[in-house]
Amino acid sequence: MIRTVLLAGRAGLHLRAASRIADAASALPTQVTVRTLDRRPVPADSVLSLLGLGALCGTELILEAYGDGAAESLDRLAELFAVDPDAVGA
Repeated sequence: MIRTVLLAGRAGLHLRAASRIADAASALPTQVTVRTLDRRPVPADSVLSLLGLGALCGTELILEAYGDGAAESLDRLAELFAVDPDAVGA
């Protein structure tokens, strides 16, 4: 299953945001990978791999997961990528 989402964080995918996403991904029942249009897929549960994407605000991210719970896993991570963690109340 594949889902695309635009990165909402004004500061891009920085350390705090990547840590939050990696923590959430490690608790999911399926392995999720993330890539940009010009990068290879990386595991969503790896902070360093996520940072290596160099994703800026507005970057299209492609999330992939397969197996039982894939849709729910993608929903959860898509939510995190689509919210600016630096916005008030986020």
